[in-house]
Amino acid sequence: MNDFNIEILERETKVILPDKLVWGQLFTDHIFEIDYDEDLGGWHNPTIKKFGSISLSPAAMVFHYGQAVFEGLKAYKQDDGRIALFRPEKNVERMNRSAKRMCIPEIDPDLLLQAMLELVRVDKDWIPTRPGHALYIRPLMFASEPLIGVRPAENYKLIIMLSPVGPYYPEGFRPIPILATDKYVRTVRKGIGEAKTAGNYAASLMAQAEARKEGYTQVLWLDAIEQKYLEEVGAMNIFVQFKNEVATPMLTGSILPGITRMSVIQILKDWGYNTNERLISMQEVLDAYKTGKLIEIFGTGTAAIISSVSRLKYNEHLLQFSETKAGELGTKLYEELTQIQYGRIKDRYNWMTYID
Repeated sequence: MNDFNIEILERETKVILPDKLVWGQLFTDHIFEIDYDEDLGGWHNPTIKKFGSISLSPAAMVFHYGQAVFEGLKAYKQDDGRIALFRPEKNVERMNRSAKRMCIPEIDPDLLLQAMLELVRVDKDWIPTRPGHALYIRPLMFASEPLIGVRPAENYKLIIMLSPVGPYYPEGFRPIPILATDKYVRTVRKGIGEAKTAGNYAASLMAQAEARKEGYTQVLWLDAIEQKYLEEVGAMNIFVQFKNEVATPMLTGSILPGITRMSVIQILKDWGYNTNERLISMQEVLDAYKTGKLIEIFGTGTAAIISSVSRLKYNEHLLQFSETKAGELGTKLYEELTQIQYGRIKDRYNWMTYID
């Protein structure tokens, strides 16, 4: 890996961790920041500085035309005291793919990885050690050029911030209810669904708000063309365990290729499960539930890692699972992944990147 000169302007840490960490509300002392200007050689002046507000023109193109991509991953304090990130190189790869799709200049992968590692090293005392806790890492890129005009911007900013977090859902590792909707669509094949861009999440807010009013935690999206195939849930990819198969929707261009998703697929195959990436229709799920061939539904994602589904509602159909106990396979996967992440079992896949 190339070694880049990242200037650290201030290094002052004052850690105050509350007894209860609410997701995404507390941030560490420092951020990483770098700017893009083609006339100045592209991405330049990588800096770690105190966390604070940034100054942008009201004409910054990100506000008007939505050129923004981001990532999310975690750093863990392992049981032996070492600090490790889970598959950060995959997040770097995905961020550059998202950037390319949104006409944002890609960044040197080694620079982005080094920036994340160095920032975590500076704010390592912020990593919580309670069970189910970690340090969330949020890199984001956006158009900063001040211009009213529809074209790719010529100036960009990349920021990395850190947030100590507890469990994503307040109820912890318990099943969650999800609502499948054909009232709205989030994205369409050949669109920007496979990019981790801000607009995809804005498109999900109306359905998410309506789902919460009905008592559901997340929305399960169907494909935008035929409105019959499962795609993904708002904060996670979806898996369906049938009697003789574990299936997850294939990547058709409208589904985010999750890092946890790919990890779960590899683990399931190593465990000997018949695991397939394919089209899964809602009707197939309903029929399997009626005939007793549907065992379990669970989601995968960086935030919650594994989330079993307690119930799934689709129009007049209600698929009921346990409200209190996570599914057997979901629990097994959660334990496997978290034990790797916290260093409790051997990392046989070499997924963890350690900070010296």
